[in-house]
Amino acid sequence: MPLLPRSAQLLTLGSPVQRAAPASVRLRLSALARASLLACCAPALLAQAHAQDAAQAAAATPAAAALAPAAPKPSAAGAGAVALTLSERLQEALPAAALSEAALLLSAERMSGQAGHEVQLEGQAELRRHDLVLRADTLRYEAATGTAHAQGQVRINRLGDVFEGPALTLQLDTRQGQFESPKFSLLRHGGYGEASRVDFEGPGRTVAHQVRYSTCPRPRTADWEPDWYLSANRIVFDQQTDTGTATGAVLNFKGLPILAAPWISFPLSDRRKSGFLAPTFNLDNISGLELTLPYYFNLAPNRDATLFPTLMSERGIDWAGEFRYLEPRYAGQVRAAFMPDDRLRDADRWGVSLQHQHALPALGGLGAPSLRLDLNRVSDDNYWRDFPRTGTSLTSRLLRNDIELLANRGNWALRAGAYTWQTLQDRDAPIEAPYDRLPSLSASYRSGPFGWAGSAGWSVSLLTDVTQFRTDRQPLIGAFNQRTDVNGTRWLGVLNVDKTWQTPGAYLRPALQLHARQYQLEQAVGPLGARERNPSVLVPTVSVDTGLVLERDAVYFGRAVLQTLEPRLFVAHTPYRRQGYLPVYDSSAFDFNLNSIFSANPFGGHDRIADLSAVTLGATTRLLDPATGAEWANLSVAQRLRLRDQEVVLPGQQAIREELSDVLFAANLNWSPQWAFNGTLQYNPELGQTERTTLAARYSPGDFRVFNVAYRLQRDTSEQIDFGWQWPLSDLLRGPSGAALGPGRGLGPGHWFSVGRVNYSFTERRIVDLIAGFEYDAGCWIARIVVERLQQSRTQANQRILFQLEFAGFSRLGSNPLQVLRDHIPRYQFLREEINPPSRFQRHE
Repeated sequence: MPLLPRSAQLLTLGSPVQRAAPASVRLRLSALARASLLACCAPALLAQAHAQDAAQAAAATPAAAALAPAAPKPSAAGAGAVALTLSERLQEALPAAALSEAALLLSAERMSGQAGHEVQLEGQAELRRHDLVLRADTLRYEAATGTAHAQGQVRINRLGDVFEGPALTLQLDTRQGQFESPKFSLLRHGGYGEASRVDFEGPGRTVAHQVRYSTCPRPRTADWEPDWYLSANRIVFDQQTDTGTATGAVLNFKGLPILAAPWISFPLSDRRKSGFLAPTFNLDNISGLELTLPYYFNLAPNRDATLFPTLMSERGIDWAGEFRYLEPRYAGQVRAAFMPDDRLRDADRWGVSLQHQHALPALGGLGAPSLRLDLNRVSDDNYWRDFPRTGTSLTSRLLRNDIELLANRGNWALRAGAYTWQTLQDRDAPIEAPYDRLPSLSASYRSGPFGWAGSAGWSVSLLTDVTQFRTDRQPLIGAFNQRTDVNGTRWLGVLNVDKTWQTPGAYLRPALQLHARQYQLEQAVGPLGARERNPSVLVPTVSVDTGLVLERDAVYFGRAVLQTLEPRLFVAHTPYRRQGYLPVYDSSAFDFNLNSIFSANPFGGHDRIADLSAVTLGATTRLLDPATGAEWANLSVAQRLRLRDQEVVLPGQQAIREELSDVLFAANLNWSPQWAFNGTLQYNPELGQTERTTLAARYSPGDFRVFNVAYRLQRDTSEQIDFGWQWPLSDLLRGPSGAALGPGRGLGPGHWFSVGRVNYSFTERRIVDLIAGFEYDAGCWIARIVVERLQQSRTQANQRILFQLEFAGFSRLGSNPLQVLRDHIPRYQFLREEINPPSRFQRHE
């Protein structure tokens, strides 16, 4: 076959029409080359260009006419329009049958052979077929077997995965073959490697022999000596399961082997898979060295389980596990832990936690009821202290144990449940155990807005509840020197009626509430001579909430703003009803803030309805962005005027005689994206001093740069200051180090970060909680070391050191401080996070 210049030489093999062509063909088909490059992204343009250019080629040479398909006929849509049909061959993932029929494109500086038999390409040889591009110095293609043999500077690109080496043999239909001494780069997984041989065992499965693998990038001009790499006798990269499996594996870091295993499996994506997870270890002042070796079971797409036994050098082995499930009608998780013969307490220790949500079948007109379970139990009072990092609700001192059934019908909601608590007591800081509710039944109704002509907007709500309360805690003494912790049953009914009138600049909302309850107690309560076991009380409350919303255009600090002025008036009246001798089952005082000051009852729950007769006056001004409505700043102030003394209080409290409440001030400032400030202040005008102050500021000029400071004062109780930060040290040494590289990519290699949070108590003159450490981002690996000290009681603190090596895109070794940092440092950002896998078109050739 005569040789042609490269610019004129392109051979297309493999389609049925082409196989019917003469055995020896010589063409100038540069136009067809342009059309073939459109196949990946424009089927319509391909069909049209292929037809037109093939017709031109047919006119140029008689031999080419046999290869040219007939031009499509114009459709009825208009002259020159082409009727197009999408071909299955243009899909990204082809079945084996379709792959064998895909067009084959060959090009080179010199080409010889026969189209239907064997073609030899020399000089910048190139082969293209569907999602594969093969380049080499020389290339021989055997049409009978569909096999390509490449020699000299061989490079193959398949869906962005690139392999380079001296020699390759590849069967194109089955994608099976061998590559000698290749270097490779995996696009989706971000991995690099080199091997003595790579076997291609079909689409999506590659086996590398005597291989080094890492996510550290390979320089083009120097030998590859990555900071870390996994060396193995054999690694199987399976893209069907997105896993890599290595045998005879050794993990090397900075030239030193740090972990060896006869067999290891690692993920190539975030797809779940069964197997051992990376071990973690902590150094703790209570448990000593903690080593956890988790094993994950991918039981089904909707079920999984994890076993995580933990060896504590000073205590023993804690056997823990978790099971999660997700079904069409129910979901939940179970977590359990057991430590036999804990040497810290000389006892067996255990904890169990179950959360379950279940949508039950419909029951007549009630619709579909739902069942909720939240069960938590531990072995002893010290569990929360001795197992502070179990990752469950078992670290709380109040453990819920709830069983609840919910149903709805129209505007009605029904609830039935049993609610108990396990209270973990501490001698140095005892807490009051809540009442158990065994059982509790309620029905509530809320109407939509209704009314008559000219008076729409009325709303009615009704709550009915009957609950039996039980406790075994120590007695509390209330009014008349009577116990207020008597077990009993409470019947409750609460009726609310309200109406809203609203215009663009004003609103008026009057409301009426009737609160009725009756008790059936196990022993009589009340003043001497008038004790009773079935006391009852009816308390009415009337309130009016009204305000204005005024606005104007203004300019502050050279910035145009929309400023609002929102005065508000709240009036409430509740007559006195004697309640001091009644038990307190679920009532507690609201925190005094800008929400509770505009409420008719300062208590939550239903056992105390305060005899509040008061007027609350407040005002808020906001500065808004005129274009977007974003709030740049707001300032609020409010104070309550009592029209008479408040006699109804909680046990142990005195009646409130002050006419004026403390004044509340609040401010929020977000004047720029970098700065934020908020603060609240409770000022006592009678004493001329602040009772409570909270001030907080945040400075965050960019990604991975944040500094928080907060000051809290509660007079005669506590005074604390809190600092939290994440900051690149390079900014301090050589100025700002640039913007982030993108989501989950950090600031680039070579950056040190300081992270931490410090809570200092002026009252106790000591650091209460401390978290401080450093992170180093080397690009393909990250090192973290964090010291943590958390105060558990007045006399005991838990201290530990956390060190972790994160090999990007591969695994993490050591203790994991990431959740600790995110929980304790506001706006802390991970240096690496899961991101969408890259598109193969990033390496399109």
